[in-house]
Amino acid sequence: MAKRDYYEILGVQKGASKDEIKKAYRKTALKYHPDRNPDDKSAEDKFKEAAEAYEVLSDDQKKARYDQFGHAGMGGGFGGGGGQYQNMDDIFEQFGDIFGDMFGGGFRTQSRSSGRPRGERGSNLRVKLKLTLEEIAEGVTKQIKIKKYSECDTCGGSGAKDSSSFQTCGSCNGNGVVRKVTDTFLGRMQTTATCPTCRGEGRIIKANCTTCKGEGRNYIEETISIDVPAGVEEGMQLSMRGKGNSGKRGGSTGDLIVVIEEKEHDDFTRDGRNVIHDLAISFPEASLGAKLEVPTLTGKVNIKVPEGTQSGKVFRLKGKGLPSVNGYGKGDQLVHVSVWTPQKLSKDERKMLEKLQDSENFDPDPTNNQKGFFEKMKDLFSQ
Repeated sequence: MAKRDYYEILGVQKGASKDEIKKAYRKTALKYHPDRNPDDKSAEDKFKEAAEAYEVLSDDQKKARYDQFGHAGMGGGFGGGGGQYQNMDDIFEQFGDIFGDMFGGGFRTQSRSSGRPRGERGSNLRVKLKLTLEEIAEGVTKQIKIKKYSECDTCGGSGAKDSSSFQTCGSCNGNGVVRKVTDTFLGRMQTTATCPTCRGEGRIIKANCTTCKGEGRNYIEETISIDVPAGVEEGMQLSMRGKGNSGKRGGSTGDLIVVIEEKEHDDFTRDGRNVIHDLAISFPEASLGAKLEVPTLTGKVNIKVPEGTQSGKVFRLKGKGLPSVNGYGKGDQLVHVSVWTPQKLSKDERKMLEKLQDSENFDPDPTNNQKGFFEKMKDLFSQ
């Protein structure tokens, strides 16, 4: 099933401001909030969908990528603005300030389903991934090694020595938040804040895990498999939800941000979806014509160089370029011809050329029909 447009989900126009986007999200989240729609799976799905849309449209960089490339630019199966939220707790934790405002400050950001307190969220990781044009043309799966914080296997991320090493926080009575009632000219106002004693976890550890020293995570090296879609570009960022650093004491895991870099190619330069190849031919080939072999991103092909070909001639190989990251069409390969002039001549070669030098047929005679290189390129791109 195709993913819905993020602007459509929140009911805003593409040029909406941050305040308008936030207001629209609050309205949508309130409508489909699980507290107002108990046991309604469709409402829960729309609630998650709205959170995903807001995560992207409220972030300037993610919004710019989405505006340019659509859902494909968010990494397809990747998360972080490309992957559907699966855990409701992650939404409550990430956007708890918005929900707190909506529900009069009485909303709990700790786990709703299991009652397990949530620790501190893990940070995102950022890595650079270098790709060849061939890999970009086809899409590729890459294996990379990263060093990251991962949930402690000994304590399961709790940070405690064992299950009996917890006690309920006396400051918030296990709620993770403390409430304060203030009398104002508008009446009595109730506000809430994260409990400073347990940092919102609702419980305190009496004895730390001996492996992770109470953090609930350890520093390890892990191999990550990354599925890169075809057509990505230099500087594009793909996000993998939940592949970053694990949080402290059971907190949710951060994301892995993959920044695309293109390796310099020996045969091609990239121009958007098109690739350009410089082909040097000899004077006899240019004069007499030739059938020559040129490389492409998918293998070598033959092209016919007509007799009388001038330096600067550009041939177009349809569909031999790069695909669009959003899946619409492919670019072309542009073969730019230059006639190569030898720098050293033998005596016999010099004599032959000297004989030809006096021939009128070898005098340069550009006509109005012979366009310059940039004019030819302009004509090609306008087709």
